[in-house]
Amino acid sequence: MIKVAIIGAENVGKSTLMNALIGKKVSEVEELPGTTKGVIRKHFGKLKIPKGMKNPFGGADEFVLIDTAGLFDPKMELRGKVLSEEKFRELIEEIVSADIIIHMVDATVGLHRGMEKLHHLLKMRYEKPIIVVINKIDLVPRERVEELREIIKKRLEQEALPLSLVTYEGFNELLERIAHMAMYVTPRETPDRGMP
Repeated sequence: MIKVAIIGAENVGKSTLMNALIGKKVSEVEELPGTTKGVIRKHFGKLKIPKGMKNPFGGADEFVLIDTAGLFDPKMELRGKVLSEEKFRELIEEIVSADIIIHMVDATVGLHRGMEKLHHLLKMRYEKPIIVVINKIDLVPRERVEELREIIKKRLEQEALPLSLVTYEGFNELLERIAHMAMYVTPRETPDRGMP
């Protein structure tokens, strides 16, 4: 079992991505910030492979996907933390326990400074493999996506993957990146699903 945490500022599309990855609705999705009320939602199982795509996972790997509450208000650049200190710490502990992290950036808003700091903490201190995706690319001009990719490359020292969960552009590439990172993870035992 491989644990994947999806992180980002509020309303970046984390729950929509989780639903797309597993091929069914398990997380609430609305255009309002703060829809994921609980700090953490988990789903156990295999990732949904689109028809016509060769399964990059070989059909064997089970995942636990973690959809997290928005960590920062995208309208408040530095002091935009939206959770209590206790809930924030609880969420960080859950993220740090993940094998792979998907850091989502909203193409209409850009890279949040608070998320940038968290990204560096996870990458440097905890040595977590992180996939950066720029979501909602269908809502902005292509030049804006390229501009964001350059900003992310400079500030996070990483190549970002453009993604649309409306047109599914970039979705197969995301699955391939997860599969590539999963090859280097020592799988955990499958959890007892009867436990809360």
